[in-house]
Amino acid sequence: MVQRRERQHQIPTLTAPAPFADETSCQCQAPHEKLTIAQARLGTPVDRPVRVYADGIFDLFHSGHARALMQAKTLFPNSYLLVGVCSDDLTHKFKGFTVMNEAERYEALRHCRYVDEVIRDAPWTLTPEFLEKHKIDFVAHDDIPYSSAGSDDVYKHIKEAGMFVPTQRTEGISTSDIITRIVRDYDVYARRNLQRGYTAKELNVSFINEKKYRFQNQVDKMKEKVKNVEERSKEFVNRVEEKSHDLIQKWEEKSREFIGNFLELFGPDGAWKQMFQERSSRMLQALSPKQSPVSSPTRSRSPSRSPSPTFSWLPNKTSPPSSPKAASASISSMSEGDEDEK
Repeated sequence: MVQRRERQHQIPTLTAPAPFADETSCQCQAPHEKLTIAQARLGTPVDRPVRVYADGIFDLFHSGHARALMQAKTLFPNSYLLVGVCSDDLTHKFKGFTVMNEAERYEALRHCRYVDEVIRDAPWTLTPEFLEKHKIDFVAHDDIPYSSAGSDDVYKHIKEAGMFVPTQRTEGISTSDIITRIVRDYDVYARRNLQRGYTAKELNVSFINEKKYRFQNQVDKMKEKVKNVEERSKEFVNRVEEKSHDLIQKWEEKSREFIGNFLELFGPDGAWKQMFQERSSRMLQALSPKQSPVSSPTRSRSPSRSPSPTFSWLPNKTSPPSSPKAASASISSMSEGDEDEK
């Protein structure tokens, strides 16, 4: 069961474009019984899918077309999408001139991933014979009444038969919107293609307009060069401003550091002042004379040592006797002193 479900949810790999209806036959072999929308949504017999038809011009094939076909393809669990594309003659008659020819529009539809089969030269109004030939179960289109070919709504009879299934239009994108953009900016696209190598004849541009467009292209090139120079100049100025800002910031940091070091060295409480004061005090101490003490402290005598006697009778060595009489007198006095001690 799990493998069967996985196979049902696998998206087939597309390796070739969708075939044309006139090159293949209807692959539905079972009897083509008419289905209701409720039956189709619940699931159809396994022998055939629900055949859904969508038609249109599909000029300048865009995302709005693709989204409409995606909705038509996913209306029912098992569906086969046939897409009818009207020819150039029919489109030019009822709607107007197209940008892409019918062959280009056919090929655009063949390469859309949601398309299973392309019907060339589809009718403008669907007939019962056409529906029976291609065994179409339901027709998918937006619900807005499409007035054309003398009818208020070309899908009115399909809606009454219960075979119409509405889809939603994509806002903001349509073939008419794309053409309006091109017409509105015609000069821009004409100049663009001239610049890319197309000739004025190919673009159906007059000689004067060609010269005007080429001159405008030269002016635009010059403006682009000036713009590039201005942008480069702005980048250079921005770089210089960034670098100057960095340099100013570094200069401010260095200035603060220098001022801090200067104040630390030469400020009121700086190291230089303290060093100067220390040297000044040293110089003053060196230059001022030392004062003698007024009273010297008394030395304490050691009890073990007795004071040495003073011999007043000894002659002074530094002053010798001046005469022989004085020498004899001193000797006699010394002898008298000896006798007294005895």
